[in-house]
Amino acid sequence: MTRIDAHQHFWLLAARQGSWPPPELAAIHRDFVPPDLAPQLAAHGIDGTVLVQSMPNEDDTRFMLGLADHHAFIKAVVGWTDMKALNAAARIAALAAHPLLRGLRPMLQDLDEDGWIDDPRLDAAVAAMLAHGLVFDALVLPRHLAPLLAFARRHPELPIVIDHAAKPDMAGGVPPAWRADMAQLAALPNVHCKLSGMVTEAGPEWTVAQLQPYVDHLLDVFGPARLIWGSDWPVLELAASYADWIEASAALLAGLDEGQRQAVLGLNAVRFYRLAAGQA
Repeated sequence: MTRIDAHQHFWLLAARQGSWPPPELAAIHRDFVPPDLAPQLAAHGIDGTVLVQSMPNEDDTRFMLGLADHHAFIKAVVGWTDMKALNAAARIAALAAHPLLRGLRPMLQDLDEDGWIDDPRLDAAVAAMLAHGLVFDALVLPRHLAPLLAFARRHPELPIVIDHAAKPDMAGGVPPAWRADMAQLAALPNVHCKLSGMVTEAGPEWTVAQLQPYVDHLLDVFGPARLIWGSDWPVLELAASYADWIEASAALLAGLDEGQRQAVLGLNAVRFYRLAAGQA
């Protein structure tokens, strides 16, 4: 069985110049590098990972691509560039010269303008992404889902994945607006969703029973063929261990047949991020 962790991060605090994570998040306020994650992957039979940006600058992307050059378990990198820059197409081409760059992720959740993504000024960047075979990771909150829907409809050929199920409020039951917005996005065949980041949103006292209605809705609207598993490590460490999330994921997906579980836990990531045969 191919297992891919389709969402994880590495960082060096010295390169972050006081940006997130802050010191009060003691569990993750340190450097995280490949030797920290490799034992977890080996222990749980994870064949490879997708390394995702965590800072809105190209230096972070180049740092990740450098790590990918030296650590074979990193199968793909999702980076960052200013997609509204006048030279966005050239910037994307330069980054995409590295064969393991497979996607881009603007940090929409941190932008002041909720509708930033619903803008024709992104058309040139999207055209460049398509020319270089890149996908779009959408780091969004529920308030961004309507603009993301407009963007996805404008670019039906662009593969899009919603990170962390758009981080719904998990304190008081499944929000009806989130249910409806995710269903609308799932109706577009180019949109996928990551089964990741949920325990952090639920908090340290999370339970499988608390998460199950959200996962059930995602499975209902996206189906097992467009749901992609990831850990969001090391952010995961704020609420759970890697082993905890592995165990919870098995319980959350227990209603699927073996082929469907294999799709969610690895094969969908192989397809979406174009991992080469033998890479995983």
